[in-house]
Amino acid sequence: MTSPADLYATHRELLDRAIAAAAARDYWSAFPESPSKSVYGEDAAPAGERAFTALLGKQFPIDVPGATGTVATEQSPYGIELGVSYPKADPLALVAAARATIPAWRAVGPEGRAGIAAEILKRINARIFEMAHAVQHTSGQAFVMAFQAGGAHAQDRALEAIAYALAATTRMPARASWSKPQRGGDPLAMTKTGTVVGRGVALVIGCTTFPTWNSYPGLFASLVTGNPVIVKPHPGAVLPLAITVQICREVLAEAGLHPDVVTLAAEEPGDGIAATLATHPDVRIVDFTGSSSFGDWLEANARQAVVYTEKAGLNTVVLDSTDDYRGLLRNLAFSLSLYSGQMCTTPQNLLIPRDGIETGDGRRTPEEFGADLAAALDKLLGDPKRAAGTLGAIVNDGVLDRLTEAAGSPGVVHAPAPVADEQFPGATIRTPVVLRLDAADDKAYTREWFGPVSFLITTDSTEHSLRIFTETVRAHGALTALVHSTSPSVLEQAREAALDAGVHLSENLTGGVFVNQTAAFSDLHGTGANPAATASLTDDYFVSGRFFTLQSRHHVPASS
Repeated sequence: MTSPADLYATHRELLDRAIAAAAARDYWSAFPESPSKSVYGEDAAPAGERAFTALLGKQFPIDVPGATGTVATEQSPYGIELGVSYPKADPLALVAAARATIPAWRAVGPEGRAGIAAEILKRINARIFEMAHAVQHTSGQAFVMAFQAGGAHAQDRALEAIAYALAATTRMPARASWSKPQRGGDPLAMTKTGTVVGRGVALVIGCTTFPTWNSYPGLFASLVTGNPVIVKPHPGAVLPLAITVQICREVLAEAGLHPDVVTLAAEEPGDGIAATLATHPDVRIVDFTGSSSFGDWLEANARQAVVYTEKAGLNTVVLDSTDDYRGLLRNLAFSLSLYSGQMCTTPQNLLIPRDGIETGDGRRTPEEFGADLAAALDKLLGDPKRAAGTLGAIVNDGVLDRLTEAAGSPGVVHAPAPVADEQFPGATIRTPVVLRLDAADDKAYTREWFGPVSFLITTDSTEHSLRIFTETVRAHGALTALVHSTSPSVLEQAREAALDAGVHLSENLTGGVFVNQTAAFSDLHGTGANPAATASLTDDYFVSGRFFTLQSRHHVPASS
């Protein structure tokens, strides 16, 4: 058995480095994002693929308290047969099992819990190729993206959450001496202790598109702050989180703790156990990523819990002017195409003045810009192999339905087209659709069209664009915003508009940084300042509501 204290000692350098990186906000990553043999070794890739393949068509090896039968709910967007089954959760049994672990988990203390969390991450990283295949075949991400976003980047986000939670829970000393001088006598002396107490049972509700990246921050922040966690995957993407929970339980057991500190809640579609769990009196923390409708429901109904949601929004690009037109087009085309727009950060609304934008190649009207953007998309996605690696696969019928609806509307600038994947002939892959709209068509563009659907919206002026940007994000939310301008005045106005709207802003992206990607330890994801999310990954607010510090004190006997 390796004690939590030993694990903290083992990983203390990593944890200290993560805390320092979170404070510095420069580039730092603990987990390499390249699936190269030179990084992970000659055998890592084939061993990971074999491990993934060995899971298919079988019951996943994991214990679930009070399980009643099994469920098998996943279908690969790439068309391969998965056939993995999981113990079916009983919500009340899960809550009771988690609640029973609280005293022992609390007694471990912040450092020990952080040590355990870091060990879990180390073991997840050791299975990164297996995890990448699991993410690919449940989410539809292409393999390299699944390796990066579902593997290394998700692990960095987890470590970032651990760092914030450890820093917050150790800011107040666990023990302090207090002495108040007294005139003509011994001082009043007391010893005071502060104990970090978790809020209660935590629930993480996963999504199908980013099952690890979006779930890990809440999972690890809750663990380090002293809360047992029930992990409820989306029925379409169970395997990545089942692997995660399996590793959590192994590490906990080896550290002499009850593995029910982390449990898996798999269900049939329509069972609705997320709502049952989220409103249980003993569930005091809820982390959710997914649709605005259910996120809004959780915020309104899980009143006994602190609720952290990341939902949907109207990610916006304000086009004013540029001195690198080709770079703008390349960058924007990639942002619209990456993972078929199935990212909560993908731009949807592109605002352009009616009289066009100034570029290094002359003024371009909205019609000309639309044609140029369509050409950039065709150039990026012209080679089927590269297109398949960029677009990934359509994750579900809802995305495909929205794409079909948009493609049948008037004003199509770039029509979607099917792409064949020679490795996975059963994959459903489509290029993006871009439509022309007018600013008056607000019923269309104030609806969130999750997937590869974007609108080029003609406005009266850049000032009008900024006003639409501010008003729509305030009302409907956004996770990202981008402005292109060579004017210092316009850039300053855009910054003020973003502050008023409550959204993070990127400016003049024309190179290898894209608006829909964020870097752990430097970029914040979500703000909590608009309807798209109630918190940010990661800041102090994201962890501070997950615990209390309770004090005890007693007199120190006077010296004789």
